[in-house]
Amino acid sequence: MTDDPTPTVANPIADVARRLEAVLLIVDEPQSLVSLAAAVGAPVAAVRQAVAGLVADYDGETGGPRRGFELREVGGGWRMYVRAEHDALVSEFVNTQAPSRLSQAALETLAVIAYKQPVSRSQVASIRAVNVDSVVRTLLSRGLVTEVGHDPETGAILYGTTDALLVNLGINSLDELPPISPLLDDGADGFEGEATR
Repeated sequence: MTDDPTPTVANPIADVARRLEAVLLIVDEPQSLVSLAAAVGAPVAAVRQAVAGLVADYDGETGGPRRGFELREVGGGWRMYVRAEHDALVSEFVNTQAPSRLSQAALETLAVIAYKQPVSRSQVASIRAVNVDSVVRTLLSRGLVTEVGHDPETGAILYGTTDALLVNLGINSLDELPPISPLLDDGADGFEGEATR
């Protein structure tokens, strides 16, 4: 038996696909082909081909099993999602794993979503002045918020509250939430404080 002197050439699309999978596993918002190409350092055409290959692979079209997740184009971008037929299973699993009480951060984020909906994660983050990605995931897993659409300009997912929140609060509609303006500082103390300095 002799060794083949021809060097093995790696499949560049397969390499791009592996890098794409790593990025797609952690993104919370759909990513355009251009942003994915920038993330993995590959041409858009190669990323388009790799995405098509991943979609076919996950759908079981390449001889392997059909996966419990899919790569879906939503709002002009790509993101991994649990297949619809497994939503109830995943929801039940997550709800049994989650603690019964919400953290202060989750309560604050939920309040922002309740009063400002529909609202994107970045809008909530700018109001709270902290990253809210993991908190929004927690609220989604608890069924207190849901995706209600996409921002037409940015493609960002917009969130709103669910009927489960109303049940937990013991109210019939969001109109029964207390008005928020009396709870907000009008800034008068800050302005007077600045004037006396």
